[in-house]
Amino acid sequence: MSKVSSNALLNNGRKKHVVIVGAGAAGMVSTPHFLPLMSQWLIGTDQRDQSCAATLAQHPEKFRVTMIERMGVCGGQATSISLDKKKYGSSWLNDGVQGGSPIFRHTFNFFRRYGHEPHEVKLQVAFGKGTDGFWTNVFPSHLVEQHSADIKKFGKVLKIIKYTMPVLGIVPIKTMLRMFFFSKDFGDKMVFPLIALFLGTGAHPQPQTTPSRLLTPIDIGNQTANVSCAILERLFDDPNMKLWDYDPDTLLPNLPTMVTFPNLDQFYKDWCTDLRSKGVDIRLATDVTAVVERSKRGVVLRTRPFDADLRDRAGEHIGSATTTETFDEMVLAILADDAKRLLGKTASWREKFVLGGARFYDDITVTHSDINYFQKLYETQFNPDLAAQPKSRAQEDQITFAKNDTPGPGGEPSGYRPMYFTHSYPEDPQKIEMSFDCTNYQHQFRTDQDGLKAPRPYDSHVFQSIFLDKTNQHLWTMDQIDESKIIEKKWWHQLGHRWQHYLRVVPGMMFINGRNHTWYAGSWTLVVRSPTDSFWNAISRFRQVIADVIQNMHELACVSGIAAAYRLGADYEAFDDFAEDFFKKYLLISHGVRYKKKQKRA
Repeated sequence: MSKVSSNALLNNGRKKHVVIVGAGAAGMVSTPHFLPLMSQWLIGTDQRDQSCAATLAQHPEKFRVTMIERMGVCGGQATSISLDKKKYGSSWLNDGVQGGSPIFRHTFNFFRRYGHEPHEVKLQVAFGKGTDGFWTNVFPSHLVEQHSADIKKFGKVLKIIKYTMPVLGIVPIKTMLRMFFFSKDFGDKMVFPLIALFLGTGAHPQPQTTPSRLLTPIDIGNQTANVSCAILERLFDDPNMKLWDYDPDTLLPNLPTMVTFPNLDQFYKDWCTDLRSKGVDIRLATDVTAVVERSKRGVVLRTRPFDADLRDRAGEHIGSATTTETFDEMVLAILADDAKRLLGKTASWREKFVLGGARFYDDITVTHSDINYFQKLYETQFNPDLAAQPKSRAQEDQITFAKNDTPGPGGEPSGYRPMYFTHSYPEDPQKIEMSFDCTNYQHQFRTDQDGLKAPRPYDSHVFQSIFLDKTNQHLWTMDQIDESKIIEKKWWHQLGHRWQHYLRVVPGMMFINGRNHTWYAGSWTLVVRSPTDSFWNAISRFRQVIADVIQNMHELACVSGIAAAYRLGADYEAFDDFAEDFFKKYLLISHGVRYKKKQKRA
């Protein structure tokens, strides 16, 4: 089947009927851009999908938009759960996507459009347990002191990776550590947990829909050793994307700024209501069971009603009736493996090759209030025995701050209150499980409290523990959590951030986007290079864009949806130079198209 211009129908004077599969960020964002232009269907409800719908919705004279989502709500991975406010201090908790970097410009733009504000927080992290395994970014520790030589060498290796890109860029981190003779403990106790933190704070899981279809974008812990060096270098060195600077003495600086998200359940409800008011046909609790045909006539889909709450929330189809409908164009704002399964026999060899290169893992998140479990695995309170002897006035101030004696930088309320934790398995230190102290991290627990005091008594804190890759269940500590303290359990399907992703999936996206009336959106479409650039320009672009992608999993979902809408003929509405530059890079790398302001491109 040949690639057909998406503007042909517009030139013939009729609206284009677009179906978007997925109602998450990517799908939702694209819809508003299409609305004036054509009729579209959005299939699925995660953050990938909604960005596409929102973009198309801005052009109702050109598009008729339909969004199809198998779950009963919009938002996909961005979910919230209810809490007992009297017991925990808040009536809600974001349990899928909690926050991210201050550079999420498109994400924050959509938040504010509907009256929802993100909130800044100074991130405190705690890696490991005990004096020989613990370190933090809050105060100096014995482990950091022990590996001071490796930490200094690490900075030099980052520069080597930078200037030998892409050769060293595709090398897995575990191989790089051996190549440069770093100590095993440095890798196991510092580097791997750190990369899990970098990628974990940006990960956006999607809830289980069926036992074989669990959805989240990035397996952050147990694939950490296989992450490419390009990601590692960009996470530290890119001036726009890094979370914090490399520190030659402590590896990480003190208290970087992060952002926590507003109530995502309410945000997506507001967004969904707005899109419907603009004419978007949003069909929730509807599953696309098959792509029947893709030809010059368009795309033929088969759908069926779906109840996500049946079979212990695994979901199942209800009723025997199926519906077959035809659309002009289709945006698959779902995960790569779901897209490949859905295309079935209609998938081209290119699509099978590219989509089949994405590897996913099944993880589970347990939201609970078991302080005994948490204190058993992590260092949750300041202990003078964990602190190394300070070597500077700054380190003295850090210890004083941790003791709760003086405020931190910028008037940050004093006290060691870690938000993010990692636990490495003694049997296999390269494998990690992670946890959040959500009470310390998410802003809603602080807004009604005295800012100079801990948000809540520790015995009423809410935690999340994340157990990665169900094939490693024999390592998990989940069975140690008191069942009576468990608030919620959710399975997720997580993209493994392996180096192979950059050799097969990322560079292949431009060769499948737009073919057979099909477009792809989602954070898994990580961009790398443009084949039209010179070799050295491609290297430079590779280094820059990798950084853009890795630190912007939710942001990338939004941008990918907008890009699909743009290619279908919608406008990109520039609102911020940094955001526009990010969109321009994504469009070039993932679609092979150069962006021009005010240009409509298909």
